[in-house]
Amino acid sequence: MSEAFDALVPRSIDLPTVVDLRAPLTPALVAHLDGAKIFAAPDDPGDLPAWRARLAEWRTASRDRIDYDGRIYDEPAAAWAARCHAVAQVWLWDELLYDAEQGRFTPDRFLADARERFGGLDAVVLWHAYPVIGIDERNQWDWYRDVPGLRTLVDDLHAAGLHVFVDYNPWDVGTRRAGDDVTELASLVADLGVDGVFLDTLRKADPELVGALRRVRPGIVLEGESKLAVERIGDHAASWAQYFADSPVPGVLRAHWFERRHMQHHTRRWHRDHAEELQSAWLNGAGVMVWEVVFGVWVGWNARDAGTAGRMLTVQRATDNLLLAGDWTPLAPLAAGAPQGLHASRFAQGGVQLWALVNRGDDDVTGRVLPDGTPGTAVDLTATPDRDQPAGGEDVLVPAHGIAAVLVLEPGTPEPAWLPALRAAMRGLDHVPDARFHHRVATRVGPPAPPPVPRAAIAEETVVVPEGPWVLTVRYRARETGMYQGAPYVDEWKPLPPRLHDTRTLQRDGASAAPVAVGALEVSNAQFAQFLGATRYRPAVPHRFLAHWSGGRPPAGHDDDPVVFVDLADARAYCAWRGGRLPTEDEWQLAAQTGALRRRPPLVWNWTDSEHTDGRTRFAMLKGGCDHAALGSEWYFDGGPQPPELTAKLLVPGLGLARSRWVGFRCAWAIEEARP
Repeated sequence: MSEAFDALVPRSIDLPTVVDLRAPLTPALVAHLDGAKIFAAPDDPGDLPAWRARLAEWRTASRDRIDYDGRIYDEPAAAWAARCHAVAQVWLWDELLYDAEQGRFTPDRFLADARERFGGLDAVVLWHAYPVIGIDERNQWDWYRDVPGLRTLVDDLHAAGLHVFVDYNPWDVGTRRAGDDVTELASLVADLGVDGVFLDTLRKADPELVGALRRVRPGIVLEGESKLAVERIGDHAASWAQYFADSPVPGVLRAHWFERRHMQHHTRRWHRDHAEELQSAWLNGAGVMVWEVVFGVWVGWNARDAGTAGRMLTVQRATDNLLLAGDWTPLAPLAAGAPQGLHASRFAQGGVQLWALVNRGDDDVTGRVLPDGTPGTAVDLTATPDRDQPAGGEDVLVPAHGIAAVLVLEPGTPEPAWLPALRAAMRGLDHVPDARFHHRVATRVGPPAPPPVPRAAIAEETVVVPEGPWVLTVRYRARETGMYQGAPYVDEWKPLPPRLHDTRTLQRDGASAAPVAVGALEVSNAQFAQFLGATRYRPAVPHRFLAHWSGGRPPAGHDDDPVVFVDLADARAYCAWRGGRLPTEDEWQLAAQTGALRRRPPLVWNWTDSEHTDGRTRFAMLKGGCDHAALGSEWYFDGGPQPPELTAKLLVPGLGLARSRWVGFRCAWAIEEARP
């Protein structure tokens, strides 16, 4: 019988692996443990010594089985990955990174926000194609290469001290075909000078791809999604720990235990509480992925978790040598009588010990936490103000669902050179208990509507939507972009069909204050040419504007085709010239449902006056469908002709990339009715 699917509960493949402490370590048991995401901690604290010993025994056996040498981690060009504790996945047109009004990238603004709330980033993944890819023939390489100034953005991020990943979508098989993926990706990496490749939907890259990338960029870091096989830890310096469920007592990340220099980034993209993944990263000396806008949907971190990340990352960056080379004791013994829910890892080297503490309970823990008889001086790094106390007699605060850091200097050990700077950096990074999720509301934006016009002033055929109330049934394909407001998969572990990509229905209602005349046909090439001749209109960003025209004219014989390669600003400028505006998505649907709205061939999506922003993402609603459809993957944008009730949400790219061969528009006018 197949497993019942509950999106709010981890699947069996997401659960931690129980470590058998009593059976001999046979090849079968080694293979079983090789497949773990997280090694579950034992239920009985008395089993912890045997558990640690079994983990060490497994690591040796697993390394011997594959003749592991770890050479990639000795390469200077790849060494940064082991210290890459915080990576952000960011949509290229996130409004912190890109200013839509000014038409320019703003990396300083994006990085300042990350420093203020998370303590800064070590790397970014510049996400580019999904969820807009498929709206036309452009492939994943086009969605990078066609971005003006992208190499400058990469250089600016490098100058700010960050490393940069591009992402690879192996499922992109139904768009414009050019070179093979290996050649295209290797060329892109070389041209942009990026440091890593994020392997979307892939756990690992094929050896051919690894070799090609390393030839053009020695030390390139490959980061796969989810669990990475031990055989590939030797050529993938990082992995994405997505959907890793932990045990009640925090366990050990299998890949990071196998190779301490292998960086893992915890993430649960739809969750509003990140305490557990942060605590796992803290105890393992691993990292996190900050992903606050999931393909256009706001899932921002709460103040408590952002603050926890800031404290954790500040300590990790200062103590990297301890985390990478120190003697790691997971679930180290604590003081007698330490409360349930308090756990620690100890990293020790050269007389210096870092105690990483977490509190999984609902109440703050204050008091002695280190074992009795711990020699030396304890420095509570997360206290305000920080203070030195005798080790074993310290008074430490570990806040509920938070972390703490205690540094122990054994007798005769000099203070590390990095400690004063760390103590200074930690001042003011207090625990914030506020775990509320702060919503962002998407609001409609755009120019003010023009005044109503007399019906006689509209010199073209229209379909009139009467004034008064209306109710509409809207259908849409459930994608990770959501729809108008809110996340589509709140606190879900891994949305799968039928929750993912199914057709959904919503009801919209409102009232028209005046009759609205919607153009019966899309604006044609010939009509747009008249507009250009009369106004000399030139877009602020000309990239891709009327890319299908030549010499300022549409292709011969295509005057009556719908004009395409126009963005919202272009369409609005034309409609304003005609004394009108774009129709809203509701007006478009109301007009289409009369049966009188017509389509020019070839069929193209229609822009509507439905541009929205929540301050991080701009999106617009498209209507009508088109004759183009990208086939071969469910991840592509909606394609094909669509009924009037279907609405497609398009995240609006900047710098002209919103202009598409398969998107046009029609005009609308509010009608000034003669009153008796």
